[in-house]
Amino acid sequence: MKFQCAFIYVAPNCDPEKQRGIIEGDDIDMNVIGCSTYEQAEAAAKEMVAKGCSAIELCAGFGNEGVARIQRAVGPDIAVGAVRFDFHPAFDFKKGDELFG
Repeated sequence: MKFQCAFIYVAPNCDPEKQRGIIEGDDIDMNVIGCSTYEQAEAAAKEMVAKGCSAIELCAGFGNEGVARIQRAVGPDIAVGAVRFDFHPAFDFKKGDELFG
């Protein structure tokens, strides 16, 4: 069975029903979902865990609170990692917690 993982990103005006796809590999499938709020991202993360993902990577738009919220949503047995910028260059150098939380 292939390893299932997910990459979740947050950006304004993303719809997790529309901004999604799967990058299929021989051994790993990467599920990609775009969300516009942490609440949507929590729901997407739970969906990915139900699908069999055991690792979730979060984009740099997630601040410290956002990462913590996703970890709480999926529980301690799921690996949650994050790309990090203190201030995100695509969002006028603001933190994700103030934009999406």
